[in-house]
Amino acid sequence: MRALMSCEPGGSASLRLLDRPDPVAGPGQVVIAVRACGVNYPDLLTIQDLYQVKTPRPFAPGAEIAGEVTALGPDVAAFRIGDRVAARIGTGGMAEAVAVNVDRCAPIPDGMSFVDAAVMQFTFETALYALRNRARVQPGETVLILGAGGGVGIAAVQVARNLGARVVAAASSDAKLAFARDHGAAAGVLYPAEAPQDRKAVGQRLKAAVGDGADVVIDPVGGWLTDSAIRCVADGGRYVVLGFTAGIPSLPLNLPLLKNCDVLGVNWRTFTLTQPDALRANKRELQRWYSNGLLSAGITAEFALPDGGEAIQRLADRQAVGKVVVVI
Repeated sequence: MRALMSCEPGGSASLRLLDRPDPVAGPGQVVIAVRACGVNYPDLLTIQDLYQVKTPRPFAPGAEIAGEVTALGPDVAAFRIGDRVAARIGTGGMAEAVAVNVDRCAPIPDGMSFVDAAVMQFTFETALYALRNRARVQPGETVLILGAGGGVGIAAVQVARNLGARVVAAASSDAKLAFARDHGAAAGVLYPAEAPQDRKAVGQRLKAAVGDGADVVIDPVGGWLTDSAIRCVADGGRYVVLGFTAGIPSLPLNLPLLKNCDVLGVNWRTFTLTQPDALRANKRELQRWYSNGLLSAGITAEFALPDGGEAIQRLADRQAVGKVVVVI
């Protein structure tokens, strides 16, 4: 089989399309013929050796896949050959096939395509966990979402809307803001793609957009933007940390004190490992919303397997709008 492999640390250009041995299903595993692989920012960090979990090389990036079961390991009864399944696998997705533990697999609902199924895991499950389980968003609350035109952002926009919140989207381009509005944001505010000299003006624009303050801020961006965004939190609000595409910020702790607010970290990987019942409940909710037309996968770009590095580079350049997927 062919796989896009990381053989040494580096950026997207370091990936190589290689022939690899076909995977074999071990005990408790199935082999999946991969039809689609979602692309996420951690893929970039992983190939650079910057992610919190280091993967032994060589490996193929790609943490969320969808495809068909082609082989069953010993004592596997949960699936049959030919079943359509989605799986979260950490790495290995940018390949024609992969062996996966059955507890990481879920049936794809009728009416959901492979490409949609592939990308409805990492970002959408993260967004629902962040907003419902961690921030406990209530109907009528105001939610400010940074990076609202990206993969995590567009998932959070839709999830917050479905939870009954008023969504204010913040993004670094007019195109990303328009995309967020199309997916349920009630208002939008533009911020510079790079740190400006006048950060106070950015903070003022954010404050004007949220009105009396944001009950919840969803921040997958970090960097210089965090200092401006946390100043927009309402008294007793929640500032939710999802990632650092603009770098890890240094947060002055006087701000949470003055705002009387909570700062909440979101580690979706730990959630998946320690709270399986809550994870399954969230999956069912997302599938219900999708079936009822209340969620869009938000895919704006598809790449072939040999071009998977270009897909990752699009995220590295912060040019991706919505979700990017590799089709195999």
